[in-house]
This record gives sequence, C-alpha cells and structure tokens, in this order.
Amino acid sequence: MKRGLHKLVGLALVVFLSWPDTSHYFAQGVITSAPWTGTWSAAPDVTADSGFNNQTIRHVVHTSIGGTAARLTFSNLFGSQPVTLGDVHIARRASGARTIAGTDKAATFNGQPYVTIPAGGTVQTDAIPFQVPALADIAVSFHIPSRTPPGSTGHIEGLQDNWIAPGDVSADPAFTGGVVNAAGEQSYYFLTNVDVMNAAATGAVVTFGASITDGLASTPNANRRWPNRLAERLIRAGMTVGVLNQGISGNNFFTDGSGQAGLTRFNRDVLAQTNVKWVIVSDDAVNNLISGNPPSAQQLIAAYQQLVQQTAAARVGLICSTLTPFEGLDEWTPKIENTRQTVNAYLRTRESGCDAVLDLAAALGNPVGATDSAAFARAFNSGDDLHPNDAGMLAIANAVDLGWFAALPPINAPTSCGRIAMGEGIAAGGSLAACSGNVQLNLQGDGYLVAVRNGATIWSSKVSGTPGIEVRMQEDGNLAMYDSNGAMVWQTHTSGNPGAYAYILPNGYLAIFSANGTALWSSEG
Repeated sequence: MKRGLHKLVGLALVVFLSWPDTSHYFAQGVITSAPWTGTWSAAPDVTADSGFNNQTIRHVVHTSIGGTAARLTFSNLFGSQPVTLGDVHIARRASGARTIAGTDKAATFNGQPYVTIPAGGTVQTDAIPFQVPALADIAVSFHIPSRTPPGSTGHIEGLQDNWIAPGDVSADPAFTGGVVNAAGEQSYYFLTNVDVMNAAATGAVVTFGASITDGLASTPNANRRWPNRLAERLIRAGMTVGVLNQGISGNNFFTDGSGQAGLTRFNRDVLAQTNVKWVIVSDDAVNNLISGNPPSAQQLIAAYQQLVQQTAAARVGLICSTLTPFEGLDEWTPKIENTRQTVNAYLRTRESGCDAVLDLAAALGNPVGATDSAAFARAFNSGDDLHPNDAGMLAIANAVDLGWFAALPPINAPTSCGRIAMGEGIAAGGSLAACSGNVQLNLQGDGYLVAVRNGATIWSSKVSGTPGIEVRMQEDGNLAMYDSNGAMVWQTHTSGNPGAYAYILPNGYLAIFSANGTALWSSEG
C-alpha cells in the first residue's frame, strides 16, 4: 500500500480514497521554498517539419498560473545534431501573431542572446522580468539563424496556430512577414516549458497520458483541453497550482512510436517537471488495449504498480484515472472490455496504491446497467467513440476534486516592525506590532484579520471576507488570506504591483504601499 488521503468527498464521479497510513500529500500539500513553478508545458516528441533556416517562430502559450518572472526551456532531445537559436522574446499576445506593444521582454542564456543546444540537450533561459498573467496567452518568439535538419524536437498535436517569418523579427509586435503555419501543423517546435516565479504557488500538477489528455478532438485555438479547464477551476477557487500537460496523442505505456513509451518517459516528463507535486495518470493504457496486441489486465496493473513506486520515491502524489469506455471502435471486443473493467476495479481499491482515483469511466461513460454502458455517453462523444468533445473535456475537469491539491502557501515571519514584506505573513494566532503607538495587527483565532489600537478593534476583515488561517503578502503586491484548504478567502485586490508591502500605521489603519511608496489600499476606505 502507498499513501492515501484524509478527506472524504461526496462527488458522484470521483472515487476518493481514505486510508490511515498517509503522508498528507493532498490534505496539506508539500510546501516548498522553490521560487519556480511550471505554468505551461508540451511533451517532447519528433515533429514533421522540414527544417528551419534564418527564420523566426512565434508560438502562443496559454498559461495556468501567473508570476513575476518567467523562464523558458528549449529542447533538442531528439535532435541528430546541434541546433542554434536565440533572440528570444516573450510578450503578451493581442490576437493572431500580434503582441501588445510595450510588453515585450528579451531573454538570454547565461547573459548571451543565442545558444547552441547539443543533440540530446536541453537549455533554459535566464530569469526574465516579465509579469506573467494567469489563464492568458503569451507569445514566445525566437530566431533560428542557420539550417536545422527535418524533424525537430517539439510537440505535434499542439492544437494552436504558430507563425513563421523570414529573418529575425522576434521583437516585432506585428511579426512582419509572418504567416500562419500550414494547416495541420499546429506544432510546438523546440519550446517545451514555461516556468514562473511565484512563491505563493503550492506546486504543479502534471496531466500525463495520450490523446485525451493532449486535447485531440477539442476545438483548436480555444484552450478547451481538460487540463486547461482544470486550470480555470483552480484559479476560480483561489488556488495557485500550475497545470502541465504532458499528453502525447497515440502514446501508450509499453511501446515507442508516438513519443517514447509512457513508462520510459514518465521520469523525465513528469517527475522532472518544475515544482511538481501531483500527477494525474490518464489514458495511456487505453491505447495499449486498442493497439492490436492488447496486454492482459495484470500487465497493465504491473505498469501502475511501477508508477506507484516511482511517485512514492519522488514524494509526488499519484492520481490514477480509470480507463474510458470505447465500445463502437473496430478494435473493441468483449475480452478487451473485460480487461478494461478488471483494471478499473483494481484502480478503485486501496491495494492499487494510488493516492486518489479520477473516475473517467464514470465521468464520460453511460450509466452502469445501461445496455451501452461500455460506450461513451452521447453528450460527450466527439463522434469517434474514443475522444471526448469540448463538453466531455469539461466533464473531466469537473470530475477532479480540487481538495487533492489544497495546500497553504509558505510564509515567513515579518522582519520589521509594522511591515509585511513580499513573502511574509501572519499565521492564525499571530500578531504584528506597529513601529509606534499601542497598535498591532492580529490574525485572531476566529480567522479574521483585525487592527487593534489601545486594546480596541478599529478594523476587521470580517466586513468583506470569510475566516482564514494565514495571511500573506504575495509577490504580485496583493495581501491575501487563505483558509485551511489553501483557498483565498480575502484580499486587498492590489495585485499587479510587485514589491508592494503592507504596513500597520500608528493610527491603527492597515495600508498597502507600492514599492515606490504610493498608497494602493487602506482599511480606512
């Protein structure tokens, strides 16, 4: 047995397991002081391009969480020779290939504008001082000065247009001369990861699987893959959890072809992700069953047991997904269906070692007992009896219990009188004294932040929020309170001001000041 969960959830579509010998991964999360967390990723594979030569590529990346700085990763993992690229720029996207003027920032590699990535290698940019928005499009542009061989390292089913222009136009908001890549070429080239600096982030969840995870059959250029929809739910709940999509269409556990075999790439594509705390293992096993040489239930169970061991060693929470129905495919047989049902029954038991179970079979299939219970529900079927449509993608995201990822952001105790600086905060029962006067700021046992002068409360967060157990000055300039589940329950709405700080004044009022001393908010109203 592995480790389990400490909270029962009454969701009809989710089996949520609760066992006594746990390590609290989901109830409390694993707090880290690491400044970087992944906000976007695309699993590396070999693309179908014919090579590049003195051209600029502009990619659009849809973020999950925001941050005050960015870091980009470029890969030549499957390359046969070194690749040089550079003049990398990141900017807010306007529409199409256009970026918003004035938002562009250049990136470097150890201070240099260009870098040569050896065959099989990966490089990261230096930290880029760029205000990364959550759930928004950013453009990443880079120049390839010399010829590259066909078949770059990248991601084939990106479901997002990219643009290519002659010469070096990385910094051009209009991307002059650029044209959208040919139809069917919505691939990502070389770019595999975007990380953000956000100390409030509690970690990243990796969604690992095949075409369902990759988003195949969802609407292109619309970010309706289920990992995107999960990121939306997390942000709405006030949770700062990065969502990293590591799906590869056609991938399966055991054989190479559509990416490396899932068991082969798991360590790199999941456990090596920046600040990863959880993984949802989705649909690789479905492709094994429809491969023409279906494995036995025990072979698939052995694959899950291998993942249990790997994630346990890495202290990463493992969420196992049941296998989705696919009756209607030519490959379906009663024997394969029996294997699917056997694996699903195993995953739902404590013996599986999974920390939680995302019941995709229940979320997307017809009800148990129905004559077509082994088939996709019509409302979620894209039409091929295998992949969910946009509504099905949303159903998957809605079946995820956000409690799995609840965790409090780390805080440091204030180091100066009257002042809560970036990354500092107060825990329940704590207080901060003003620099003068008989004034202090308390986070009371009832969960409300109060300002007290001469023993009398003159202001309380109770007027506009619900109780919390921690208040923190975030890197984006927002003073925020969190409850025990890691959800934000009160804030000053001063985000967008990196370096801002909170200050308790001698008159007892709480105020937020920008880095240059401009007043942004006051409890006085």
